[in-house]
Amino acid sequence: MAGKQLETTTRTAVARVDVSDEPSVEWGWHGQFPRVTRLMGVLVALGLLALMHGNHRGHIEDIWLVALAVGLLALIFRDSLRRRTAWRK
Repeated sequence: MAGKQLETTTRTAVARVDVSDEPSVEWGWHGQFPRVTRLMGVLVALGLLALMHGNHRGHIEDIWLVALAVGLLALIFRDSLRRRTAWRK
């Protein structure tokens, strides 16, 4: 049976995550890499567009590749706008 004491945690890193949820916060490995994430998203979108050059005859694949690339770029654009205006809220 669990005791009635609450677990006390200390935060050593600046994060919005509780140490009991993610123990890596306590020793400082918890963060995001927004520039790298956006760069990799753009590279993946370019890779999808590069797949259009091939030996397939139908254009259904092209439609899917373009739609996925445009969707990914739209998400990246929305994220960059949200991050840019986040300090105003």
